[in-house]
Amino acid sequence: MKSLYISRFTSWAPGPGSPNDSPGLEFTAPLFRRRLSQLSRMTIQVIHDLLPIKEDTKIVFVSFRGEIAQQLKINRMLIEDGDITPAAFSLSVFNTPPALAAIALNLTAGYSAVYPAEDRFDTGFLAAAAPILAGDAEETVLVYADELVPEEYGDLRPAHNEPLAFAALLSRTPGEIALSVAADAGSPALGSPRTFLKYLHTASTGIPR
Repeated sequence: MKSLYISRFTSWAPGPGSPNDSPGLEFTAPLFRRRLSQLSRMTIQVIHDLLPIKEDTKIVFVSFRGEIAQQLKINRMLIEDGDITPAAFSLSVFNTPPALAAIALNLTAGYSAVYPAEDRFDTGFLAAAAPILAGDAEETVLVYADELVPEEYGDLRPAHNEPLAFAALLSRTPGEIALSVAADAGSPALGSPRTFLKYLHTASTGIPR
């Protein structure tokens, strides 16, 4: 079992009773943010709030469902029109959120998009931790985000259907917060995104949340 440090973290979620809310992204151009989904807006916001990071720090984006609302729009287009627009398609692919964040925040180090099977958050975490544990990187940014699953999915919607996004700076050496996390699949802190975020809040403040 190996450990690494969480130097800093940020999170964003809609307020109680407003699951469709999204960050305003006032630091971006109105034309840029006009068509962005809740998922992409949350992703851009939490990465923005985590800055600054080193120029060579890569981002690992983890999501269980991705741009599911955009994908639903595409399915409707195919059913109703028999075709989809290039703009709709480009905003629905797996790497849309980190790509838009890189554009909006001028990040040039690169990113990866990971979609773990069976909602295994620990798998996504280990993908972000691997370059550090292998000695290939000093730090990476782990970003998790999932948006509200539309009502049209009915019983297929997940039990926890609350939008959530967070970003955490993983590092080989202690930073501002210096939380040590066991980087293995059996770590209780890696049971789910919410469990992990609760761990970060509790460990950094000493106050259970």
